[in-house]
Amino acid sequence: MAKVPVTLPSENPLGDCPAVMVGDPSENPRGLIVLHEWWGMNEHIQEETANLAKQGGFTGLVIDFYRGKVAIDRETAGHYMSGLDWTGAEKDLRAGARYLLSKGCRKVGVVGFCMGGALAFLGAANVSEISAASPFYGICSDKYADLTKITIPVQAHFAQHDEVAGFSSPKEYGPLNERLLAAGVPYEVYIYPTGHAFANKNAENYNKEATDLAYERLFTFMKANL
Repeated sequence: MAKVPVTLPSENPLGDCPAVMVGDPSENPRGLIVLHEWWGMNEHIQEETANLAKQGGFTGLVIDFYRGKVAIDRETAGHYMSGLDWTGAEKDLRAGARYLLSKGCRKVGVVGFCMGGALAFLGAANVSEISAASPFYGICSDKYADLTKITIPVQAHFAQHDEVAGFSSPKEYGPLNERLLAAGVPYEVYIYPTGHAFANKNAENYNKEATDLAYERLFTFMKANL
């Protein structure tokens, strides 16, 4: 599927936000925004967006929160993520949802990985234009969103052996799962017997079996809610 660069009119103080769109809303009216990891909008996440759009029957959109910057090592990726304006990123995410709706998508969902997973939780809580969210191994800080106030369906995916302490390990997602279910959030969660970033083909912990199962669940979930 062709990847088309687009510009999102964002209220982020940084200005309009670059993105890449895959698919045609007139043919696939379910919109799916894909949120990148701490690496940035690299070739991997663009290809993954195209694959998700093709396999699931979505119009895909990947948002470039770093505005052209791409990390090739963990130190730089950590620097970029620590410098992210999460409030500004929320505005970029809202701009992406509005863009897909303006192009003819009837509803918009969001899926994110690692940093993008945290942003997917943020969007589920704060961006009313989003109708369903699926975070992968990332949790948004309470500073930016009250996740217990989420009203849209959320399907989360975590790893049993995730060692990213303070962000996506069992010590974080265990209590989060309990909080969301206790608050009545329409929430389902799946735990896979693998490690962090298991859906990234370039990562050390890539697990095809877990990824295939997670994507099967993701497609069913999004099709039911978009």
